[in-house]
Amino acid sequence: MTSLRSPRPTWRGLGTAGVLAFALAATLPLSSAASAPAATSAPRAAVVHEAEAATVSRGVVESNHAGFTGSGFVNYENETGSYVQWTVNATAAGPASLALRFANGTAADRAMDITVNGVKVAAAKSFAGTGAWTNWVTTSLDVALKAGSNTVRATATTSDGGPNVDHLSVDTPGGPGGPGGPSANTPAGINGRLKVCGTKLCNQYGKPIQLRGMSSHGTQWYGQCLTGGSLDALAKDWNADVLRVSTYVQEGGYETDPRRFTDLVHSLIEQATARGLYVIVDWHQLTPGDPNHNLARAKTFFTEIAQRHRDKTNLLYEIANEPNGVSWSKIKSYAEQLIPVVRQQDPNTPILVGTRAWSSLGVSDGSSESEITAGPVNAANIMYTFHFYAASHDAEYLDTLSRAADKLPLFVTEFGTQNSAGEGANDFTMSKRYLDLMAAKKISWVNWNFSDDERSGAVFKPGTCDANGPWTGTAPLKPAGVWIRDQIRTPDNFPTG
Repeated sequence: MTSLRSPRPTWRGLGTAGVLAFALAATLPLSSAASAPAATSAPRAAVVHEAEAATVSRGVVESNHAGFTGSGFVNYENETGSYVQWTVNATAAGPASLALRFANGTAADRAMDITVNGVKVAAAKSFAGTGAWTNWVTTSLDVALKAGSNTVRATATTSDGGPNVDHLSVDTPGGPGGPGGPSANTPAGINGRLKVCGTKLCNQYGKPIQLRGMSSHGTQWYGQCLTGGSLDALAKDWNADVLRVSTYVQEGGYETDPRRFTDLVHSLIEQATARGLYVIVDWHQLTPGDPNHNLARAKTFFTEIAQRHRDKTNLLYEIANEPNGVSWSKIKSYAEQLIPVVRQQDPNTPILVGTRAWSSLGVSDGSSESEITAGPVNAANIMYTFHFYAASHDAEYLDTLSRAADKLPLFVTEFGTQNSAGEGANDFTMSKRYLDLMAAKKISWVNWNFSDDERSGAVFKPGTCDANGPWTGTAPLKPAGVWIRDQIRTPDNFPTG
């Protein structure tokens, strides 16, 4: 039988490095109490403080190097003691993550002292060369903030001064607007921590819900499509509930630079959290198809992700994108080895398990959901994934999804309106049959993909991401983008009673 989809080639390079935010983060171990927040707790919210709006001593605001956020950046004078200082408000005392975005076009390390309320929390912290003044990266550290107003200062410690500083992003307990912060009326704010109840995904009130949203393309190719503007559009113009962050393992992805790609996931989690979106952390293994090939890498990756973000209530972990060419028993073994490692760090976040034959529940290999019902993964609070492409996968796949959803908790973490390669003509009629079924059975879904790849399955027209938008409305969208945006924008039903 035809496989669910063909492997994607490396279509393009990384793109404009200056628009990728890589958080070079130091993690702060949390107490065991922090690993299991109350069901009603809301996601933390990162707040961006632009450097050009801060207090600047011996530096100037400029805008002559592309890639900055806001209206500009601060260029430190070449002398020791020049600084940028921000006032940061925290609703409650507790740990926070500071992320400082900068560019350094020289070969010299322009080290800086970081102080919080006059106390040095990082001495001569490295701000090494980034290759060009247009290459912006992010370095982070975890600190303790007091309730109310806090002063954060970044002071140059060498005669070269500091780097060019774009902004300070602060992730504080509860966000800046009280418990729940500004995310209180967003999908993640309303529903809180999710859990699997029976065959459904339920919110903090124990009510079944359906999430709808978009998947990124591979971040090694299309990271430039994930900007503040595009994520704002996804959350506010599209009214999406969830972003799937796809980290390819091979094909130029994680295995080439684990630190860089893990830090990018950290950054995108914070950005999506700030907008009240749920985040699927997608371990996008595809080739080779046996997830056991990447078991050691997956343990390392998810241990760090779960440790750093376990106090958030807006995450789901997708531990194997599309197993293929491998038996269900081997996929099950992989899951049962990885899940306990994740649970040591985060006992509460739902975990999504890929299924056989490109996550088709085995249909693309002539099987069905019966192999899973006969031998389910031995773990709680998990769901199984199903992927379909409407122009290639007709009634047999639709009927399997319908039948399996009555027996298993399912999440459609990827689908397209085109053929199994994500290209060709759109079949909106068959796509609507799938969406109607998923609405009736409250099966959450994510569409492939939120990029400007030339194929018809990418929602943006080619060149949109390199031009940094425009992101809102239908003008920048291909037909598939216009259609899926309309489906996502219809009202949610999030019961809270």
